[in-house]
Amino acid sequence: MASPIAFPDRLSRTDRPMTLRPQHSSTPRALAALVLGVLVSLPLLASRAEAQDKIGTASAEFLNIPVGPRATAMGGAFGAIADDLSAVYWNPAGLARIDGGRLAFEYASWLESIDFNHASVAATTSFGTVGLSFTAMTTPEMARTTEFDQEGLSGETFTAGSYAVGLTYARALTDRFLLGATVKVLHESIYEVSATGVAFDIGTMFTTPFNGLRLGASISNFGTKMQLGGDGLLVPVDTAPDQEGNNNNIRSTLATEAFDLPLNMRVGIATEVYQTAETRVTLAVDAVSPSAAGQYVNLGGEVALLGGLVQVRGGYQELFLDDSPRSFTLGGGLNYGFGSLDLTADYAYEAFEFFDGVNRISFALGF
Repeated sequence: MASPIAFPDRLSRTDRPMTLRPQHSSTPRALAALVLGVLVSLPLLASRAEAQDKIGTASAEFLNIPVGPRATAMGGAFGAIADDLSAVYWNPAGLARIDGGRLAFEYASWLESIDFNHASVAATTSFGTVGLSFTAMTTPEMARTTEFDQEGLSGETFTAGSYAVGLTYARALTDRFLLGATVKVLHESIYEVSATGVAFDIGTMFTTPFNGLRLGASISNFGTKMQLGGDGLLVPVDTAPDQEGNNNNIRSTLATEAFDLPLNMRVGIATEVYQTAETRVTLAVDAVSPSAAGQYVNLGGEVALLGGLVQVRGGYQELFLDDSPRSFTLGGGLNYGFGSLDLTADYAYEAFEFFDGVNRISFALGF
């Protein structure tokens, strides 16, 4: 029976030893498990046509922007892996895999010059792992246009922003079963109107005894509806236009509709199809069922070389989703440990059909 062999001082981001396994027998089983995962996920795709009517009906759509270059480069197939700080987005249970403390920052130039920033920190305590995260999507200044100034020549400008602050708690209930949850406060604003809401995420992860096969499941963005309000909805109204001498400038508030948050259900499966002391090949698949879009599948893989010092990744997003603008993803990372610290840098590229590709970069420090 093979014995565990730890990496050198430059540990992988999981900070766990790799285990040598007989590859000739384990690889076919791992591939069969991944195929089984895809087949199991296919029933989730049966109602795609019905979901088309729900596209664009959710608030806080920025919650669907993926977090973490590593996960993004793997095509978003991360629900059963989630062993770094991006677990606060993909599956909060994965935060229990972090050992010690960790701090991470991410920047992405999102579509049409929109900035996307994410920061998170987590620490292991005697009662579990606690994490705090902050997400911000902001636009550059834009010229304000009105019915009478459609060219925006007045010189008045405005911005728009979407923000989320999350508190995550995760705990290993056994050596194989993890549980985690996140509570998030959401805020969106544009010009003089804004909306606020609260959302909850919950996730579980289970490591099976079959060649280290991992299963993950999560529900994200379950919470309150969001409704715009503010001074930007105030308009002058003449309540009696047919009468003379009445007040024709009564300040009134436009009524807006409340919209649900973009609820997502995710089921993932991942395993190592090849692993030695210096090399690891991981494959993963996620099936996702959103409340405001059609169901789809994400596929991804990661190759770790030189004992985890270098990682190369690739994937494909939103398979089986009709008219999806997303396609392939690529990326890589470096992870180097020195003393009690380890530094990680990750990069990802997302290809889009109708837009320029999105570049992401993040830096993380473990202590």
